[in-house]
Amino acid sequence: MVKLSVIVPFYNVQQYAPDTLKSLHANVREDFEFIFVDDCSTDETPDVLERAARELPGAVHLRHEQNGGLATARNTGLDAARGEYITFLDGDDWLAPGYYEQLLGAIEELGCDFVRTDHVQCTARARSVHRVPHGLRGVVMSPRDVILPADRSTSVDYAFAWAGMYHRRLLDQGLLHFTHGLRTAEDRPWIWRLHREAKSFAAVGLLGVFYRRGVASSLTQIGDVRQLDFIKAFDQVVRETAEDRDADVLLPKAVRTYCAIISHHLGSIERFEPAVARKLKSLSAAALKRMPQGVLDEALDSMDVQRATRLRRLRRRAVGAGEVAA
Repeated sequence: MVKLSVIVPFYNVQQYAPDTLKSLHANVREDFEFIFVDDCSTDETPDVLERAARELPGAVHLRHEQNGGLATARNTGLDAARGEYITFLDGDDWLAPGYYEQLLGAIEELGCDFVRTDHVQCTARARSVHRVPHGLRGVVMSPRDVILPADRSTSVDYAFAWAGMYHRRLLDQGLLHFTHGLRTAEDRPWIWRLHREAKSFAAVGLLGVFYRRGVASSLTQIGDVRQLDFIKAFDQVVRETAEDRDADVLLPKAVRTYCAIISHHLGSIERFEPAVARKLKSLSAAALKRMPQGVLDEALDSMDVQRATRLRRLRRRAVGAGEVAA
């Protein structure tokens, strides 16, 4: 019986993969499996993974023939997973020794569907602790009950799939797969669905995941058109939340968060290629027109003047027919 499946996508991370793999060696247990998904890397990553698969107990090495992005790579790992529990790690991050055994012990003791954990963000030599935005630790609650309030950061805004562990019953219920083909913001519809539909969760204060920021190949650092998939991701969040039994309560949170993300990207628009920057503006304007307009009015009224003014100006922008349906 496999107790834990660890799903680790890799794409062109030959510089960082050895640290990731070394940390997995320090988390080996005879009933753990480590599923490496090489998303059609074009550097030396496949060779690194081939060697690691021979040396790391419990390793399973899978390879995509075409690059599909992080969401699709994680889904490949989920389809292969045999564990009673599931977790994720990205191919350029790393773990503290023995972390998975501690986290597994926590979720088994709590008996809930999933747990969320704090993490350490690493930018060059700087380190900072980032906490799950949920005050109670080690207390089992309904994940639906912690989505709100709309105007504060909550657990649905802490959308890192690797900052937690998940019982297999969530996989069997269809709650752990990601939206195929999303190239960024893939965790957003995923975490919202998890909080709306799972029965129980808890936040725990374990620090064991080290999240590497500022990697040159990361989509968060690249200003190309793939970044605009956040619009597809948040369209999905709003659409699915609008169909929820508590839509009138939850939609203000979804819409306000969507607006905040649009404003964030517009505020740093200089990092995008010129054609992508123009497309960002047009697709964002169309997105504002697709939102429930009464809920949008309330969201803009609740935001600070700078962001609200930026979004209202964009809302007045003319939108082509093709963009409205994007």
